[in-house]
Amino acid sequence: MSLKEIAREVRQNAYAPYSGFKVGAAIRAGSGAVFAGVNVENVAYPEGTCAEAGAIAAMIAAGETRIDEVYVVADSPTPVPPCGGCRQKLAEFSRGEVPVTLATISGAEHRTTVSDLLPGAFGPGHMEGL
Repeated sequence: MSLKEIAREVRQNAYAPYSGFKVGAAIRAGSGAVFAGVNVENVAYPEGTCAEAGAIAAMIAAGETRIDEVYVVADSPTPVPPCGGCRQKLAEFSRGEVPVTLATISGAEHRTTVSDLLPGAFGPGHMEGL
């Protein structure tokens, strides 16, 4: 299955009873393995989990540390970028040129890169040359 197919499939399992805004994410790790995540809400909104963070957590739990590609699909009329925290997480586990596709369930897609999402990222290896 493609990242697109996986993200769209897992999005259906997102737990979003309060906002109704379901998000699915799929990432391809450096080894080629694919990991997926969904958003998980709870009544204490800040304690929820983003789909991107869930996919990254699954990747790390499997012993992987590098992201090579990202696909995120959301219940939105236009593609929605990851939150600031997820942008930072994506930057910490990838390189700036890693492709990120942001999509809607109706099929609209916007392609960008990790660097475009988070210019000036900080963390291990991200401060070189500044």
